Amino acid sequence: MKRSSGARIGATAAVSVLSLALITGCSDEGSDSSKGSDSASSSPTAPAAKALTTAELKKLLIAQGDVKGYKVEAVDESYPTSKSEVKVDKTECRPLAYTMAGLAPGDTDANASITAGEDKSPDASKALEDMTEDALADAFDVSMTLVGLSSYDGDGAEKTFKSVSDAVASCAGGFTISAQGEDQKLNKIASEKASGAGDESVAFAASGEMEEAGTGDVHMEVVRHGNTIATYYTFNLGKLTSGGAYTVPSVVVDAQAAKLK
Repeated sequence: MKRSSGARIGATAAVSVLSLALITGCSDEGSDSSKGSDSASSSPTAPAAKALTTAELKKLLIAQGDVKGYKVEAVDESYPTSKSEVKVDKTECRPLAYTMAGLAPGDTDANASITAGEDKSPDASKALEDMTEDALADAFDVSMTLVGLSSYDGDGAEKTFKSVSDAVASCAGGFTISAQGEDQKLNKIASEKASGAGDESVAFAASGEMEEAGTGDVHMEVVRHGNTIATYYTFNLGKLTSGGAYTVPSVVVDAQAAKLK
């Protein structure tokens, strides 16, 4: 991602020009953390889980006002709208690539997504091109999270979660994503500490090169709530260019988890 191209559209609109193929990152510290609990589907007398519809998932997504200090908006055209738009050179790494795109990491048509960004605007009295480097960096120090929900029949959610968890390990050496006319080599996938939300959760980060900015950092978490999977893909343009630390915001995860209870 070229810094100048981001500056032209402003910090509050950064998500609209950040495509899956241009934003990559990682942290080489942290550990994978997950928790599990007995699910109703494990009982021989319990009925098989039935997937929610896309319309039902949309109603369960976080909305404006659910996360204090964040602006929740519809996903814009900068993100892929179908899995056919996302190509991966390693089949086992597809669940991770789909998570980064806000798409269902598993095999289902029931999928919905939303964006949640820190509600922080640059100084309206100054044009971005007139800002100092420090002021510009501060204006772009905004965490944006793509939240996705997908739902599955039977044990589909458990299998999907396992495919993500397995991919974090099997894709540790990285993989290449092709999306929206761009190829991006991810050099490394690293486990991170998960929130522990839901029935199972796993967190990870991806590392890759950015144009004129060295290596960038982005972070993901996947949480299973019964037969529904919640995915979180977070990037911070300011931290990407400065190398500062950040992660998936716990307030976003907690707010979404509350709506899935």
